[in-house]
Amino acid sequence: MTAAPVFLPGSTIGVMGGGQLGRMLGLAARRMGYQLHSFSPERDTPAGQVADLEVCAQYFDEEAVRTFAKGIDVLTFEFENVPVESIEWAAQHCVVRPAGRVLEVCQHRLREKTFLKAAGLPLPAFMPVENLAQLEAAVAQLGTPAVLKTAAFGYDGKGQRKILKESDLAEVWSSFAGQKAVLEAWVPFERELSVLVARGTDGSTVTYPVCENVHANHILDLTLVPARITETAAEAARAIAVKAAHALELTGLLAVELFLLPDGTILVNELAPRPHNSGHFSLDAAMTNQFEQQLRAVCGLPLGSTELLRPCAMANLLGDAWEGGEPDWAAALGLPSVKLHLYGKKEARPGRKMGHLVAMGATLEAAEALVRDAQARLTRRGA
Repeated sequence: MTAAPVFLPGSTIGVMGGGQLGRMLGLAARRMGYQLHSFSPERDTPAGQVADLEVCAQYFDEEAVRTFAKGIDVLTFEFENVPVESIEWAAQHCVVRPAGRVLEVCQHRLREKTFLKAAGLPLPAFMPVENLAQLEAAVAQLGTPAVLKTAAFGYDGKGQRKILKESDLAEVWSSFAGQKAVLEAWVPFERELSVLVARGTDGSTVTYPVCENVHANHILDLTLVPARITETAAEAARAIAVKAAHALELTGLLAVELFLLPDGTILVNELAPRPHNSGHFSLDAAMTNQFEQQLRAVCGLPLGSTELLRPCAMANLLGDAWEGGEPDWAAALGLPSVKLHLYGKKEARPGRKMGHLVAMGATLEAAEALVRDAQARLTRRGA
């Protein structure tokens, strides 16, 4: 068997996508001595601001994709909704990690759930829906409440409708405008969790401590690490993440979102074959942050330690914090243990992820209180 190629510092990494995940990957690449080229339909993106080369072109621009791929050694991704055709074009000119088929599975809810079920991983009951008749049949079988989700391009709660016993199914379906969808049985979870797992070219894996995630309006608000769960539950969560990574034959980083039920059962919610919002704690509180880990994995290097240095809490900064004016950065940073990360986005909009805060403490409770205090200070504005 031919050994997988290794890309040492000095090599050029390409990233599809221009958002904050690409930006933080670029910062890790620069620190480790790599070049980074970004590809996105937009200009002056968060990733492009730190890249050695920012390419602005459409993902369906075959000539642009091929030219981009010829100028890099290995291609990776900061989001999974890249057209399969684009990945196939790039793969003819450079190494692509993770492989295109991994993204193809994870960018489509029905394919993902079908894959997870075939791999023997636990997940909520689901049924495909392509028309009103199928929705009515699925609701009859799975019961209510349930959740209808678009099969593709859904994130942060977009493309989802909760279905209750009294819901008008015709009205619900009309709001999906004929898109393929998936109906999921309602999960009365106790906590939402996530696990980051890295898998190298040799099949070796490492997992980060289990994250506990708190959402507000379907957007991640707070991540606590380590999660407030039993060690038995943590071991089960990590085992599920590793099994998913092996089943995908992943090279890179995988975030596995999970539901913890009151009886201790753990179910898979979604997969993301890239760094993840809930993993941002690792930039300050882990021995190896998730972006360096992504680089190590896709470049064929040994994986880094995932040791947690101190209990920590991460809070998202959404554009809502700018509604009354510029946030009071000095007030938040008056807390010496709080770390601020901003993503270089030009326009603050409600619900848009603009940055995050990380706080560490002797205990998880202390870290959570500290990051909540920092959040509140940002919007007091001299109060």
